[in-house]
Amino acid sequence: MILREVADGPAVVACNTCRFSAEARDDADGMRGGARLVEALRAVQAEPGYAGVAVQEMPCLFACQDFCTVHLRAPGKVGYVLGRFAPSADAARAILDYAKLYAESDAGQVAYGSWPAGVKGHFLTRTPPAGFVVE
Repeated sequence: MILREVADGPAVVACNTCRFSAEARDDADGMRGGARLVEALRAVQAEPGYAGVAVQEMPCLFACQDFCTVHLRAPGKVGYVLGRFAPSADAARAILDYAKLYAESDAGQVAYGSWPAGVKGHFLTRTPPAGFVVE
């Protein structure tokens, strides 16, 4: 089967096979950037205050040009794909700080003034939830 069931709730789904950067597929240790970003997301998610957003991973979100991509999703909310992140603790914290605000929102929209600086300029797409389009 191609699909694996995961908990249904607010989640950051990270591509674990993403390139390390625009120039390099792997880091100096031979590890993909996506795998490094997953590690960083899990480390931050283990801290107090982040339990409300799951960190999930899968191979290839098909956003290869934009390396280190994540899909932010929750039932009944607009979803977002973000990319071009460095696989770092700072990026992971910005992603999860935004994800917390996203999880608390009614429909997935977070006021721009509340966005952590680390996610600005990283949004690639937004996707409507099943059965809806954005007005």
